[in-house]
Parts: sequence; structure tokens; C-alpha cells
Amino acid sequence: MRLPLLILHITGGTLGIIAGFAAMFLRKGSDRHRVAGNVFVVSMLTMAAAAVCLAFMKQQANNVFGGLFTIYLISTAWLAGSSRTVTRRLGVFDWAGFLFALLMGVFTMMHGIEKASGTAHSNDGVPFGMDLFMGCVILLAAAGDLRMIMRGGVFGIQRIARHLWRMCFGLFIASGSFFLGQGAKVFPGWLVKSNVLIVPALLPLALLIFWLFRVRFGNRYQTRTVPGASGAFSLPS
Repeated sequence: MRLPLLILHITGGTLGIIAGFAAMFLRKGSDRHRVAGNVFVVSMLTMAAAAVCLAFMKQQANNVFGGLFTIYLISTAWLAGSSRTVTRRLGVFDWAGFLFALLMGVFTMMHGIEKASGTAHSNDGVPFGMDLFMGCVILLAAAGDLRMIMRGGVFGIQRIARHLWRMCFGLFIASGSFFLGQGAKVFPGWLVKSNVLIVPALLPLALLIFWLFRVRFGNRYQTRTVPGASGAFSLPS
């Protein structure tokens, strides 16, 4: 079972990265943008699901939770970008997502603190700084879920921002894993040693910051919300 899952994981991740970057640079709200966004969502969910299965088979707890977090992130981002979100009633899925992110964020932060203090029971090879960073991101996602639940939904600029940062961070997870993680093995040694691959790996974070600033402070976003489209990345241009 490992080989088919590995092929599915690699194929999904590769298509996800290509489609994700395409969606980020295509005109927002266009048909090509929505198609690229939908391909990104399906590819990322496929990649993450395969990763969870592989990690479970290898008894790699960190990768299991990492894959589940990716599924959570992309799913909630897609829902935020869907036109049905405006009229959709919050339910069990939203509460389950919040509780999952809250518990995972607390666990990740505690694990990072244990590593930093030297009291961790196991060493998974991940620096404690990365655990603390990811813990903060996950708790931020949980806080966003709670705010949405308390307000009875997410609307306007907040909906665009929720859609944007979750999609961009999902793309960062894929690009970081590909260009700096196991995927880097497909590149020549000289290219890896040159540190050039850091640029495409971190580019989604730079785009995340750019788009959030544009959405928060751009006049055109003050009165507009995500247009009526069920695809991902359905943002006004």
C-alpha cells in the first residue's frame, strides 16, 4: 500500500504547488483563477490524506497531525471562499474544527516548550522554534474559528482574509516540504547547497503578507466581499 500512497502524495503535492502559485498570480475572480484554486484544493486534500495514511503506517505522529492540520486548513479556507458561506448555518463541523485546532495548537506549543527546556521525552528532529511557530499559527486559526462561531459567521473583509491566509499557509506547507524537505532530493546537490530553493519555499508567506495588507487597507475591499462563486481563491481583482 505504501507505493500507491506515495505516488498519490507526490502527485497531489506537485499539482497543488503548481495550481497554488498559478491561482496566486492569476486575476482574482476570473474563471482561470477559480479553476486553479479548485485544482489546488483537491490536490492538497489528496496529498494530505495520503500523507496521513503513510505517517500512520510508519507511526510518525507528527506527520499524522501535520496532514490533518493541512486538511483542516484547506477545508476551512475553501468554505470561507465559497459563496454558500454567506447563507450557510454554522454547525458541528465548525465546532469540531475549532476544538481540533485548539487542542493541536496547545499540544504543539507544549511540545516545543518541552524541547526548549530539555524535558521532551522524544526527539522528532523538528527544532523547538518550528514547533512554537506552528503552535502559534494553529492557535491563531483556532481563535479565528471561535470568533466566527461567536459572531454567527464570517463576512466581508474578514471572510476574504480568512480565505486568503489559510490558503496561502497551506501552500507554504506544501512548498516548504517540497523545496526544503524530502522533495528537495529531486534537485541537484549544487542547487540545494546554493540556498536558492529557500525563495520558492518562503514565497507563499510573502504573498500572504502582501495580500492581507492589500485586503485590509485597499479601498476596493472595503465594500466588496467574495463574489458568488463556489471555487477557491474567488477574490475580487
